Formats: sequence, structure tokens, C-alpha cells
Amino acid sequence: MQFDARTAKQLTAGQHFTITDCPGLRLEATATRRSWIYRYKSPVDGRMRQVKIGEWPAMSPAVAHVEWEKARQKRDGGVDLSIEVKSARVAEREAIQTAQDKRRAAKLTVAKVCDEYLVGRVERNRKEKGAAEVRRMFATMLGGFGDIEAASLTRSQAFDLLGQYLDIPVQAAKLRAELGAAWDYSLDAGRLPETAPNWWRLIMRGQLKSKGRVAQGVSTGTKKRVLDERELGDLVRWMPNFSRLVGDLVTLQLWTCTRGSEITAIQREEVAEEVDGWWWTIPHSKTKNARHENSGDLRVPLIGRAEAIIRRRLQAVEGSYLFPSSGKADHVQQKTVGATVWMHMPYSQTRPDYVRPRLTVTHWAPHDLRRSGRTQLAALGCSDEIAEACLGHMPAGVKGIYNRHRYDQERRLWLTKLSEHLEKLAATA
Repeated sequence: MQFDARTAKQLTAGQHFTITDCPGLRLEATATRRSWIYRYKSPVDGRMRQVKIGEWPAMSPAVAHVEWEKARQKRDGGVDLSIEVKSARVAEREAIQTAQDKRRAAKLTVAKVCDEYLVGRVERNRKEKGAAEVRRMFATMLGGFGDIEAASLTRSQAFDLLGQYLDIPVQAAKLRAELGAAWDYSLDAGRLPETAPNWWRLIMRGQLKSKGRVAQGVSTGTKKRVLDERELGDLVRWMPNFSRLVGDLVTLQLWTCTRGSEITAIQREEVAEEVDGWWWTIPHSKTKNARHENSGDLRVPLIGRAEAIIRRRLQAVEGSYLFPSSGKADHVQQKTVGATVWMHMPYSQTRPDYVRPRLTVTHWAPHDLRRSGRTQLAALGCSDEIAEACLGHMPAGVKGIYNRHRYDQERRLWLTKLSEHLEKLAATA
């Protein structure tokens, strides 16, 4: 039919009429509008499709006729109008999204990337001590670098930041790793454009290596310190020169081969006398293996001097922690023990006016005792599986998945042998 304004106004929702002189052109009605629609057979796949070319009365029948003619000519030229319109809409949405991303990225600074990584990833997945260290590192090492727009960060700028800390390569390597993880987090979240490179993963690879411990101004290298039998005997005999607190903590590390952070945080409810003797059960959440879903509580038999120390402190201490402190953590910190050991070294210049006994066994730290205990277990004939279980290490690979034996009896047997061996070394002048 020919166009008739009265008929167009009377159309109800879902009705339409076609325009005789314009094949495929129709006026369709909805509840709120009247639209000019061009229906056609696709030149691409032969399917019937339609495309909207305007609305009446904003677009008059004469103009609709002109637009229909243009659309028909495109169709005859092999263009599928519906696909063309959809492609244009997608391109428009992408352009808008790109512009929004650019505006958002322009406001996203390096400091903001680090803050979002701390809140979204670090604080949710790490213990408070580890999260606090990352927070401290960002706060003290970024400086004015944190104000740089993250999306526009250049390789040169990233290199210059790490270059400021080449004299402390271990700390620089930690900063590089955390910044790389922060960039990965922002890229995953879509906060940074996909085209933004993660320079932290690309620069200074293999260049930030530890120089080892420095004593008396001389680097001792990165070799892991293991005390031999003579040194262990000398050290055990010397231990009464430590304060009772530090002496107890150092002794427990050597006698149990556990980590210093686990020892300082021991609580009375974790210790109990069982049928075969005293046991210290370290909750899964307090171990270094807490991030592994296959790990469980660590069972540590208390033998010899370790048992004596724990039983004495159970009697002497009123609160939950056996090594209490008035600090924020409510218990002695691992670094306190290390600092005290260092202060007793003959070459230590800490508090030079303070007179104190000096160690005869030098160049070691508390964690070296754990390594030395593991070495002595091997020398006594303890198998790797049991010795690693004594240290709380999880079996690697497939063994860690299928071998769920906890080695309680074996731990007690071999830590008893270690205790007896250490007593013999201490008795040998």
C-alpha cells in the first residue's frame, strides 16, 4: 500500500504495513514508536534479515524512500546491511571502552597499582607478617616513583628504580618480584591496558644476586653455613652465656630442627604429654606449609633439653605464649633472637660499651642450627624422607600427593638419636 499517515497512527503494537513502491520497506509499530524497516535477503548467506533505517514521523516517507534506495544499492553490491550495522556498533562500543580504559589508566599510578595488589591479593593470601613486609617495602622504596602513571611506565624508569638499590640486591630482587606480581594483578583485573608491558618481568633478570653475609666489612659469600661436630659441641657448652630466653630459643631450634618463627610463637595449648612422651603440635595455619592444601599440622616430639625447656616454661609462664613479649605480636620475634646472637659475636660493634661474653663459634645465625641439625641427622644414618619430615618439609611432586604418612614414630626415634648425639658432642671437651 501507499503510505497513509492516518493508517500509520492507528497501527497497534506488532502490526505493520509495507510500501508498495519500495520492495522490502515497511513501517512497523511497537507500543511507543513507528519504525522504518528494510527487509532483504542477505547476499552473503541468502537468509532473510532486516535493518532499521529510521523512525516516523521524524523521518518522512520521502526521506525513508531515499534511505531505502541507498540500502538496496548496498545490498545489490554484496553488502549485508545487518552485519555492517552490528560491526559498527561493536566498533563504537570498543572505542568507548578504549577511551574509558585510557581515562582510568591515566589516573592509575604506580602507588595505586601497589595498593590494589596489597588489598586484593597479598592481604588475602599471606600471613600478617608477610603482608606487613610487602607494605613496608612499597612505602619505603617507591618514593616519588609511586606518582608515575602506571600505564605510561617506561623500561628506563623501571630500570632506574631498581638501580637505586643495587647495593642491597636481595631487597631489590624482592621489590622487583612484588612489583611484577602487582602488574600481573592489575592486568588480570583489567585495570591496566592489555598493551601495557610488565617491565618488572623483563629487566635485570639474573642480575640481583645476594652477596652473602658481611662480617667485619668482608663478604662471606652465599654459602650456606653448617656447623661441624666440634663447633656444635663448643656452642652447646657455651649456650649458658646467653640469657635464659635466648638460650632456650636457640637450644630448641637445634634440638627440634624447627623454624625460629614457629618456636617463638609456641603456645601452651599446642603442647601435651601423650602415651609415648611430650609432643608439640604446630597448627597447620602457623607453619610455612599453610599455603599447601595437602599439608597438615606439624607434630614435633620434645626430646631431652627441648622437653626440659618446654616443661619449665609451662610452669613459669602464666599466659598462652611460652615466650611472651609486650610487643604487638604478644610473643618474642625471631629477629630478636638473631640480633642477640649477632651481638655476642666477637666482631659485633653493636653497643660497643656493653660488656658481654663473646661467642667462640662465629659466623652463624639461628637458622643455620636447623640446617646443622638436618646435616647431623643425615650423618647418623637418617633417611631423607624422615629427616625432611623432621624439618616439616613436604615431599616434592607426586610423593607429596600420594604419601600422606606423618612419620610420628620415626620423628621421635631420630630426634632422640640427635639429642643423644648432641649431648655426646657437648661432653667432649
